Amino acid sequence: MAEEIKVIVFKLGEEEYGVEVDKVQSIERMVPITRVPKTFTFVKGVFNLRGVVIPAIDLRGRFGLEETEYTDQTRIIIVSVNDMQVGFIVDSANDVIDLSSDTIETPPEVVGGIKAKYLRGVAKINEERLLIMLNLSEVLNKGEIVQLESIEE
Repeated sequence: MAEEIKVIVFKLGEEEYGVEVDKVQSIERMVPITRVPKTFTFVKGVFNLRGVVIPAIDLRGRFGLEETEYTDQTRIIIVSVNDMQVGFIVDSANDVIDLSSDTIETPPEVVGGIKAKYLRGVAKINEERLLIMLNLSEVLNKGEIVQLESIEE
């Protein structure tokens, strides 16, 4: 029997993405971010959230999408993966839905310009709506991020 998963839905451009609620600590409005030198461009810096310093990653930049100006809709989704807390900057986050795990299909090689390794799958919500499920451990792959840092120096 398929299990039900609660998913937070967020947008990057026109595409909708999902991340499991149990990985999300909070969703925050945009806050001032302090730039950190010698990081690659999608790491926007760090911010202080209730006394905890958290790195901020612009998901558009992480996925090689065109970065845009932040708006009133821009949100920071605080996720926790492998004992690492990170804030994902997204265009908007405005929905929590229940998904049946059997609606999640293996992702094609590339979805909306994003490589399959960053994706857990694609969920069909209805005929009109697809939800791209993120593979957070790959999005936050430390080895790859370290590799990128050494390339950009």
